[in-house]
Amino acid sequence: MVKIQPFEVEQWMNRLENTPGVLNIAETCAASVSIKDLVQLCTDKDLPSPLSTSKKLTYGAITGSEMLRQRVASLLDRGLSSPQADATSPLTSPLPAENIIITQGAIAANFLLFYTLVGPGDHVVCVYPTYQQLYAVPESLGAEVSLWELTKENHYVPDVKDLESLVKENTKMIVLNNPNNPMGSTTPKSVLEDIISFAKERDIIVFADEVYNPLYHSLPDGQTAPPSILTLGYKKAVATGSMSKAFSLAGIRIGWVASRDESIIEAVAHARDYTTISVSQLDDQVASYALSEPVLGPLLERNMNLARTNLEILSKFVEKYHSVCSWVKPTAGTTALVQFSKGGLVPVHDPNFVLDVLDKTKVLFMPASPCFGLARDFKGFVRIGYVCETEVLKEALEVLGGYLEKFLLE
Repeated sequence: MVKIQPFEVEQWMNRLENTPGVLNIAETCAASVSIKDLVQLCTDKDLPSPLSTSKKLTYGAITGSEMLRQRVASLLDRGLSSPQADATSPLTSPLPAENIIITQGAIAANFLLFYTLVGPGDHVVCVYPTYQQLYAVPESLGAEVSLWELTKENHYVPDVKDLESLVKENTKMIVLNNPNNPMGSTTPKSVLEDIISFAKERDIIVFADEVYNPLYHSLPDGQTAPPSILTLGYKKAVATGSMSKAFSLAGIRIGWVASRDESIIEAVAHARDYTTISVSQLDDQVASYALSEPVLGPLLERNMNLARTNLEILSKFVEKYHSVCSWVKPTAGTTALVQFSKGGLVPVHDPNFVLDVLDKTKVLFMPASPCFGLARDFKGFVRIGYVCETEVLKEALEVLGGYLEKFLLE
């Protein structure tokens, strides 16, 4: 029987996020939007409605509609590695729609990818910390997993030199998460290129979970947003993504797997046939509408502005209470890890801290040590999802500040 560990962050969220009156700053999506919101954001009022009420609701295309796959391909093609790239090369030319499979969220995309490509006898290197699925699932499938630990000293950016000691003869895959959950850190293009170069020499698959792409909202001056891993000229690169985080549409459950390697896409498609067949045609239509240019631009602008505004609010909070909390300020995505300590000396017991804060203030965030630290690392840290509605964040931080002043400050 396959043994898989409990998915800690999802278990915590499931238990607590429906607490009456909760001020939820644990949610990792950019503040959700409705279909009505999408229509209002659209700059082309002649664009057809996001839902066709006359279309028959059959299964639909198993790999996703042609329109949606084309729009996902266009999204991933943004920032092709070089303006001088050979447009006739299959590794640098626009990504074909047939190299994309639409799935029920990125979580299904990730699972299908591991299920298809990884098994007993394989070795996987995965960045850490990251979303638990990215190392727990390959381990449950019988693969050996080595964690590529990200360090505070390196601003939680992977150090490519570490791969020399991590990679083995049987290494099948290197797993990245860019932007990173929970750190909110960015792996720059130059580092991605070095990872690709290392993997290419050894014929290793590079898989990037890009579910928070393209929310690179607070990069240092002079640093540009990295492109998708698929634009860097390596056939054995694979990316997953979804409409949930950067596009505020978690409720439609749309994600994707994309690769320039047709054999990988074909293998994933075969596995997909044994699971969910196709996505909902209604969800497919809404996702296609959201990724159309007249909607995509305003939607991303809304979410980038929301992320910058809210990150500044959270930054001022951390600065105000610097004697009892600290962090590495995020540069991308929607999440931050913040460490809290009693009197600035002893880290709080983060699971108990989360429950006590929720009980006394109705503020909810996630404990890092069980959810992202294998119950041993990131003690005293919590993950805050700060790209919620601004007023929710303000209210949550205001009452949290009162809690800190009463129970942690000395």
